[in-house]
Amino acid sequence: MNVKASVTLEEDVVSEIARASREGESRSETIERLLRWSLAEHARRAADERDRRLIDAHAAELNAEAGDVLAYQAETKPCSALSASSDPDLHSSR
Repeated sequence: MNVKASVTLEEDVVSEIARASREGESRSETIERLLRWSLAEHARRAADERDRRLIDAHAAELNAEAGDVLAYQAETKPCSALSASSDPDLHSSR
């Protein structure tokens, strides 16, 4: 449902709106599209900021866990150890 709203804009803003409009798009459609984009961008930035605060609050715990994983990976042997096997069946060309 559309609601009529009256706003007063500076001349340069109206010019920018005209430049931003797509072919066949009315001024109202352009303003609505640009406002929707801006509001979505604002919501994304707010969500990013919440995520950053959450990560920062748990940074020490997350870093310790990452260190444990890296230490475990460094301790494991690579699969290439099988190629050095003394089992002749692994190297036969049957």
